[in-house]
Parts: sequence; C-alpha cells; structure tokens
Amino acid sequence: MELRLTNTMSGQKEVFAPVDPGCVRMYVCGPTVYNLAHIGNARPVVVFDTLYRLLRALYPRVIYGRNITDIDDKIIAAARERGVSIDEITQEFTAKYREDVAGLNALPPDLEPHATQNLEPMFDLIRALIERGHAYEADGHVLFDVTSMDDYGSLSNRRLEDMLAGARVDVAGYKKHPGDFVLWKPAKDGEPGWESPWGRGRPGWHLECSAMIREHLGETIDIHGGGRDLIFPHHENELAQSRCGYGDGFVKYWVHNAYVDMDGEKMSKSLGNVRTIRELSEHYPGEVLRLALLTAHYRSPLNFSEDLLDQARQTLDSFYTALRGSGAEASPAGVETDSVLPSLSDEPAFQALCDDLNTPLAISEMHGLAKALNKAAAEDKALLKARLLRIGELLGLLQADVNDWFQGSDADASELSAEQIETMISARAEAKASRDFAKADALRDELTSAGIVLEDGPEGTRWRRG
Repeated sequence: MELRLTNTMSGQKEVFAPVDPGCVRMYVCGPTVYNLAHIGNARPVVVFDTLYRLLRALYPRVIYGRNITDIDDKIIAAARERGVSIDEITQEFTAKYREDVAGLNALPPDLEPHATQNLEPMFDLIRALIERGHAYEADGHVLFDVTSMDDYGSLSNRRLEDMLAGARVDVAGYKKHPGDFVLWKPAKDGEPGWESPWGRGRPGWHLECSAMIREHLGETIDIHGGGRDLIFPHHENELAQSRCGYGDGFVKYWVHNAYVDMDGEKMSKSLGNVRTIRELSEHYPGEVLRLALLTAHYRSPLNFSEDLLDQARQTLDSFYTALRGSGAEASPAGVETDSVLPSLSDEPAFQALCDDLNTPLAISEMHGLAKALNKAAAEDKALLKARLLRIGELLGLLQADVNDWFQGSDADASELSAEQIETMISARAEAKASRDFAKADALRDELTSAGIVLEDGPEGTRWRRG
C-alpha cells in the first residue's frame, strides 16, 4: 500500500519512499520538562503516534525517537521559583509527561534521548560548524552565521530579511546578523552549566535536536515531525546546522500538525484558557481526548471544546456498544478470525490513513463498521468485530475492556462502586423473581438516580455509567 504525506519543504503531498525500506526512522520534537503538558502539546503526540502505528503496519521495522529537553531557561526559572535543583524539576515533569501521554494510548518511543546526556555529540557539531565557517565565537557565545548558508529559510519559505518579523530572537550586539542563533551560551553565576571547549555553559535549543538525531538515528532520517509552530525558527535552524555541519541529507519528509484552539480562541496563559492533559483527564477518559484530537485532519486547525469532547465520548460509546453487542462468542467455532480478515490494503479506513493520515475519514469508516456490526447476523459478527478492532488499534482507539469502558474502572469516591451496583442488580433480580415489583422498581430508580443505566436482556442485566 502506498503512503502519501504532505512534506512541509515542498508544500506538496508526496509518495513516501524511505531511505531504507527495511528500517524507517522518525524523530519528533518532545517536551521541555518544566511544567505539565497541555492539550496543544498532546496533538503532536497523538498525531505522530498514529503515524508510528501506521508505519509499523507498512514496514518491517520503525525506529521512533522523541527527545526530552531537560535544560532550558524555563526549567532554570521553575527550579529557582521552587527552590529545588533542575534535576528535581526535570525528573518530576518527565515522569508526569510519560504518564499523561500513556493515558492517551500513545505508545512509548523507541528512543528518548535527553539533551543533558548528549553533550559530546553537540560539541562535535559545533566544532564542525566553526571549522567550515558557519559558526563563530563572540562574547562567550558560539553562534551560527545565517548568512553563511545560501538557502537559509527554505523550510519556512522566508527570506532572510523578512523572517525576523514576529520571531523571538535575541538581537544582541555581539551578533554579526540579528538572525544568528546560539549554539552554546555561557552560564550565568548561580546557573547550572557544563564544561565545554568554549567555557562553562549550556547548549542552544536548536543544536540539541540536530546532534541527537545524528547520534541516535543516523545521517539522514525519513520523517521529522512536530507542531507547525516549530517550523521557524526551530526546525529551520536544525536544518541549517545539520546540513552545514554534516553535509546534505538530514530529513527527507518534514511533517507538521496545525494548532489547537480552545473554544474558538488561541490557547494562551494570558487568556487563561490553557488546559493540561492531566486536568482534562480528570473529567474524560484519555481515549476520549485522543479521539477528539483525531477528529480534524492533522494539517487543519482543531477547535477544542467541551462539545467536541462530549461528541467524542458519544462516538466511543457507540463503538463500544457495538463491540459489546457482538459478544465474545461471536467467532465461529474452529475458525481463526485473523485467517479470514481481508488484507489491510483492502480496508477503506486503512486507505484513508495512507492518504496523508486522513483520520476523519478513517473514523467515519469505523462508524460504518460499527453500524454494520449492530445489524449483522450472528455468523458475520466475528469478522466485523475483528475489522473494527484492527482499525481501532491503528488509531489507538478501542483499547479498553468493554465492561471497564461502560462501568468505569476509576469511579469517583462519591459514586457507587461496581460491587455495590452488582449487589443492587442482584437484589433487583431476586425481587423480580419473587414478584416484588415495587422493590425492583425502587432499586432501579435508585440506580438511575446515581447515573447508572440498566439494560435488561435475555442473558441478564448489563449496566453502564450514564
């Protein structure tokens, strides 16, 4: 099956042709670990986790690297504010980041390089850039000379004289050009730093990713991903460093997801509308957050809202309802379900994902499978159920136990526990059997008031939290 992706460098949808079809390499910019990740940070996690799952279905081996930036001015500021070491800050928020994205059904990356553990590769890149005339020392800093690269700006499609508008750059007197960016900066008194050939200091943010990609994934990788806010200056500067320091190559396909807005407004601390993954997960399962993030095409802006989350919850309820109705016994005796599944290339949802990761269309196809499953004859249910679960796995959905999904494995302390509900259902069944319908109705009303929906059927009573 042919995979097509929109390459930011060309602005076109291109056929994906990896450097080595036997081993695809992908790198995505990870978090700067000084605070909790917000829902905007979650979008690239979910988008590129979905792409990772798709690549693993298409190729025999995929190496997915996502870094941890564990040294940064914001980390230093957070440590100073709390009166702790930067290690304490980075370890705390790295652990919380991993927990939060795991709750979104994101698979762990194959590689997770930390900036502070890769200083020697960074030194090697700085040396190469200086030797080749692309970097210079000034006032304790080492800076990249943007005028030394003829096609600087090719990724963001900006001219050098225009690209500084709106960008956060430090226009310092020691720079040859205002756009020159830091490769190594000196540490101030009382700040953390590391010894280097250019004095005690710390690396520039852009330098870190270039060096770690080369060190852990090789000279040329297939896909470099991230949010579109990283195109300039971060990815533009990565591209400049790597090409000027290592030679041509570096990245074949640049892939970027669009922004997340909150209730129609740009997310920002000043507006007070930043919502963390952890905060939202207190009210919605992580799978609901994931589906909400996949409802728009990754290159389109996503308006995140309570309505969107409620719709995502209803959609997943309908999928899980179809799965529960199919029954565990739906697979015909003596028939291995996998042996009768059509190939993935024949699945419309898979075809949609291969067409520039069209998740809205793939989700639409899942609706069709769930509807067919609800109406299917007993002998057809196993195949439809397997198809729905297989596409769900590619999207990172339908990963929960069906009963846990409806009954809630993590109910609030104020809610009835599963054991209490089961006891009341048993008491109601006994009341009905003894024709004490008043008691049976009273128990049902009590459960309904507690938000429990009962579904009576030939095999007994099922329940779910409403």
